[in-house]
Amino acid sequence: MMHTLLMVLLVIVSLALIVVVLLQSGKSAGLSGAISGGAEQLFGKQKARGIDLVLHRITIVLAVLFFILALAVTKV
Repeated sequence: MMHTLLMVLLVIVSLALIVVVLLQSGKSAGLSGAISGGAEQLFGKQKARGIDLVLHRITIVLAVLFFILALAVTKV
């Protein structure tokens, strides 16, 4: 019973995480954009505002829930 509940929650969180990641706008295109986008995010030159900030925070929460649920499924 507990294993089934955890698996259902894991699937729901997984689908929600996929949707939230796909809803986020891309920072830049191409390899050079990926490198500079990572540097900007690391050093905080460009702050996210509005819906991007909300989606970013939801992504973090869902990712943490995903890992917790994945570990819980392996233990049960």
